[in-house]
Amino acid sequence: MFTKLTRPLFLMMLPVLIITCTFLLIPMFRLVVISISGEDGLMIYWHALSDARYLQSLLDTLFLSVLVTLVTLAIAVISGLFLSRNHFPGKSVLISLLTFPLAFPGVVVGFLVIMLGGRQGLSAELGLFLDDTRWTFAYSIVGLFVGYIYFSIPRVLLTVIAAVEKMDMMLEEAARSLGASRLRVFIDVIIPALKPALIASGAICFATSMGAFGTAFALASGINVMPMTIYTEFTLGANIAMAASLSIILGLITWLVLLLARSVSGANTSPAA
Repeated sequence: MFTKLTRPLFLMMLPVLIITCTFLLIPMFRLVVISISGEDGLMIYWHALSDARYLQSLLDTLFLSVLVTLVTLAIAVISGLFLSRNHFPGKSVLISLLTFPLAFPGVVVGFLVIMLGGRQGLSAELGLFLDDTRWTFAYSIVGLFVGYIYFSIPRVLLTVIAAVEKMDMMLEEAARSLGASRLRVFIDVIIPALKPALIASGAICFATSMGAFGTAFALASGINVMPMTIYTEFTLGANIAMAASLSIILGLITWLVLLLARSVSGANTSPAA
């Protein structure tokens, strides 16, 4: 069945195929089967997208993920440019601190947000000191936004720093010699050079925000993002079919964004570009 040339290639691909089937294809197939095993059948996907509660949860999750991605990219570009092109005492320590959130699980990040904006947090103490009211934001979409930004920045920042270090400085010098302002150099030279890295890291940031559960679970009061909705349907409502269908929808949207980002990023890094 296999020629001498294809047999080694198949043997090298075999571990990847086994892992893909075991941890991706089989579980996804099982989710699809569970989702349509109820009395609604395939119509459960229509119910998931037409029911106001589920639809609002999906829209809130999409809005939050897009906003987190855009803000994270803006912060990472500014910070990455500065850290890549400036040398100062303690630079390595600062980068280590900025990437430190990678070591924290989502629940710990949620706890840190509570310590900052909870009822006994720093913002509450500041509010009591200034106008005798507690300023709290931890148990809302704002608190979740802060938590997502906190653990998203390291993922994008490291990619941006690596991309900036590979940039050709001659292009910026040529633009300045032709009279381009700093803003024009940033828009016309730096951003296009960083575009593949920004698209790739932004897609990862978006995907992480779409599926993040630990932080949302720690800040569960008044938050209705999709991971929490799936958890509620599965545990409290015992609506396993709906939980499975919502999981498929969430995974499909995230996969499409990652696929699109890979296609666009690949196009930007082609030799013709």
